[in-house]
Amino acid sequence: MKRLILLTLAVGLLCTLGHDEEGAVLLIEFIADPPATPQCHASTIVETPAGLVAAWFGGQYERHPEVGIWVSRQVNGRWSPPVEVANGKQPNGSRHPTWNPVLFLPRDEPLMLFYKAGPDPASWWGMLMTSRDDGRTWSAPRRLPDGILGPIKNKPLQLPGGDILCGSSTESPSWAIHFERTTDLGKTWQRVAPPRGGVEIQAIQPTLLRHKDGRLQAIGRSQQDRLFTTESTDGGVTWSALALLDLPNPNSGLDAVTLADGRFLLVYNHAQAVKGNWSAGRGVLSVALSVDGRTWKPALVLENEPGQEFSYPAVIQARDGLVHITYTWKRQKIRHVVIDPS
Repeated sequence: MKRLILLTLAVGLLCTLGHDEEGAVLLIEFIADPPATPQCHASTIVETPAGLVAAWFGGQYERHPEVGIWVSRQVNGRWSPPVEVANGKQPNGSRHPTWNPVLFLPRDEPLMLFYKAGPDPASWWGMLMTSRDDGRTWSAPRRLPDGILGPIKNKPLQLPGGDILCGSSTESPSWAIHFERTTDLGKTWQRVAPPRGGVEIQAIQPTLLRHKDGRLQAIGRSQQDRLFTTESTDGGVTWSALALLDLPNPNSGLDAVTLADGRFLLVYNHAQAVKGNWSAGRGVLSVALSVDGRTWKPALVLENEPGQEFSYPAVIQARDGLVHITYTWKRQKIRHVVIDPS
């Protein structure tokens, strides 16, 4: 029965794509169906030795104080029932919503789950939990140091020396990206902001790419109707001034990954922004490829339904070379798509 359901979903998605001559799309499914909460958003995915793990925030609606962080593990090809592993309960009995979980597995270290807690993005703070059994059980959450938010939406990079570099950002008093670096798995942190330079670009939610020559690149969301980029040639210590890519940005999150063959794969909403309507443009979710991180070519259209929301993708490449993408599907479910990048 599950195979039939997946085949039906695949046929529906391929109709959206219009064609799939190369057989790139291998699987389309929902991680939790029926979902555990009325709404869910901002998924994240990671591969562990025991299999895939996904997380997202879910509850009545975004900003509701009972919104928590939910986790599901893929066991024998099936996603486990979602479990709430974190919430915004405070020692004084009050409760805040939680936001934007990010899963990350450092080399030879426990699985990390970063997330945010607080009444809104202007005043939230960073939180961190760890798991030593591939997401089955979790440590007690701990708050990150003041001024440190952790990876704001997208997965960090672990640099050759072991440092973990996170793309982060703030939304008050205006949008601004920065980077956070930890040498000891989150015990201590350094914060680095790129130079602003030139045209003032208001940007948040960077995703990190690693080039063959050692350069690092961050791409993300801006209020200038296009995606932004910045680069570092010294391992993330300093960054170039922000510049705009020739890719539209309808005020929505994105994610990208450096593939094993050196190409870059980007998942984003390829649509024009509509002033005064933050959700407009999220009805189209696309995949693009690049060899240099600046010139991008369209590869797939994952969703195309005007007026709906398909947003906040997360993307990884697994050890077997396949690419896994998760994203918000109409704020109701988390969709999981597997593609063959070859």
